[in-house]
Amino acid sequence: METREVSVPGYERVVWGVEDASCYHGIVVIHSTALGPAVGGTRYWKYPGEAAALTDALRLARGMTYKNALAGLPCGGGKSIVLRDGSLDREKIFRAHGRLVEACAGKYITAEDVGTSPADMEFILKETQHVAGLQGKSGDPSPHTARGVFRAMQAAAKFQWGSDSLRGKTVAIQGCGHVGSCLAKELHHSGAKLIVTDMDQGRVERVVREFGATAVSPEKIYSASADIFAPCALGGILNDQTIPLLSAKLVAGAANNQLLEPGHGDLLQQRGILYAPDYAANAGGVINGTCIEMLGWDPSQAVKKVDAIYDTLLKIFEIASREKIATSRAADRLAEENLAQPAGK
Repeated sequence: METREVSVPGYERVVWGVEDASCYHGIVVIHSTALGPAVGGTRYWKYPGEAAALTDALRLARGMTYKNALAGLPCGGGKSIVLRDGSLDREKIFRAHGRLVEACAGKYITAEDVGTSPADMEFILKETQHVAGLQGKSGDPSPHTARGVFRAMQAAAKFQWGSDSLRGKTVAIQGCGHVGSCLAKELHHSGAKLIVTDMDQGRVERVVREFGATAVSPEKIYSASADIFAPCALGGILNDQTIPLLSAKLVAGAANNQLLEPGHGDLLQQRGILYAPDYAANAGGVINGTCIEMLGWDPSQAVKKVDAIYDTLLKIFEIASREKIATSRAADRLAEENLAQPAGK
């Protein structure tokens, strides 16, 4: 495998790997190991080129640093991306990726992310021990991520409306993949009404069939008549064009990097929309995997830690209200306080 390092200010390590024999082309980004080894999933996605993949990886890695710090985990933040090119031999591709992860010498631990599965992690395991989300251990993080988002919604409802019950509330879910469909299930059982969309019509039809959801086209999800908007697809979807369209009074979803720019958190605040910062709300998967596979916790303990996202969100909302700042800035402040502590403290 050919590797090359890229120097990026503010990041500890950025390394590309290319291996023609396996059609592998990937990147590992380590943002911070101040609190422990960098933890973050592997995304398998089609990008227009290296520049777009690098931009995404940098944002995602930094987000993982803040997510892990805010969750109180002894981990730093990193992310990796395998550029999708149409090759069907997943074992060759992810074993090659495992070799790139191994080259990071334990400074980076990967797991599942968009486009990857526990089965892919098993391929990575053949080349490195620095992988989590394995079958028979913490497994698929999607249900735990969805659970955390659900608890974040409950906290937002409590703060905004005085009750954390979601019964009778309408939630517009953007994205019906692994996490989005798990969230739909949680919300359906809680008595919420669902409006859903996805680029994959098959996913939409399944959620409509199983949970009585109403389907809308992707461009109409922002203006759908809903109490809560749940972004569960890709990032950058809260921006100058979409925020004015929102009818919802709460935003809480599973997507990473939902704000296109930091100032969009301020725009949500100006519109009176309560935003559950993405890396606070969607931490359930990494919390569960880290607690079980790295810290050796019992699964029941890990569930309690995921449910504590509720308390974290209430704290963020209270700080934002008291300081008259956007909730995104309040979350950053809390995460940075944790990052300022010596490693292991």
